[in-house]
Amino acid sequence: MLKQRVITALVLLAVLLPALFAPIAWPFAVLTLMAIGAAGWEWARLNGVAGGGAAALGVALAAACGVALAAGWAAAAPPLAWWVATLVWVLGGAWALRAGPAGWPGLSRGLRCVLGLVALWTAWLALANAKSIGVNFILSIFCLVWAADIAAYFGGRTFGRRKLAPAISPGKSWEGVWSGMLGVLVLAALWLWIDRSFALDSMSLYSRLGERLRMVGLAAALVFLAAMSVVGDLVESLAKRSAGAKDSSQLLPGHGGVLDRIDALLPVFPLALAMSSL
Repeated sequence: MLKQRVITALVLLAVLLPALFAPIAWPFAVLTLMAIGAAGWEWARLNGVAGGGAAALGVALAAACGVALAAGWAAAAPPLAWWVATLVWVLGGAWALRAGPAGWPGLSRGLRCVLGLVALWTAWLALANAKSIGVNFILSIFCLVWAADIAAYFGGRTFGRRKLAPAISPGKSWEGVWSGMLGVLVLAALWLWIDRSFALDSMSLYSRLGERLRMVGLAAALVFLAAMSVVGDLVESLAKRSAGAKDSSQLLPGHGGVLDRIDALLPVFPLALAMSSL
């Protein structure tokens, strides 16, 4: 299993990194468009859409991303898109986590699919826009999510006592959440120093938010984004638990599905763009 995970990770990096560092934006936009289409297919399957119907929704989502790309939104999307995503994630996420795995199927299948596809579409749009801003900017958002996840893992293992959502993800603890937030603040302090010390292609998310919101506002925004990365993870776990699935699919050998790898990123990217547009 470990060998399979490593091979898959190396293949993904070999495909992703050239697109990420390409001087033009469209290779990254097209690559992530295909990934989001696959995630749409997985989301439809987790919510009871079988066979060709799930594939059709995945294709429709990829096509919607393609329309946005053709319209030039991959470089300059309307800020309203980020605020729509914020409402979907904050209100919808709160409802979903309160309902739990037992209450999730009580929402109509069509509405569950639509909400998920809207969240995936705005996440792709935010990814593409972040890439068009600059590599330093997009990497600072990726690393925010990864730092929150890594710090939460080690903090939870070391200090975890109180379960966060035992019916959805028994391994998560409140202590892990606080550790993740602290990890993000430490990362931000380090990245602010990097921004000041080196000539980079763009400002990081941390410098942008610090310039707009000052230090206290920056800290509050980063804590909120770290919390929303946990919400993204929990919502996908909730859908899997409700469907009786361990992974969203087996598209990525050793890693599960695309959703399993990007769940925490989905709310953070559009919400980061929303805050950057203030």
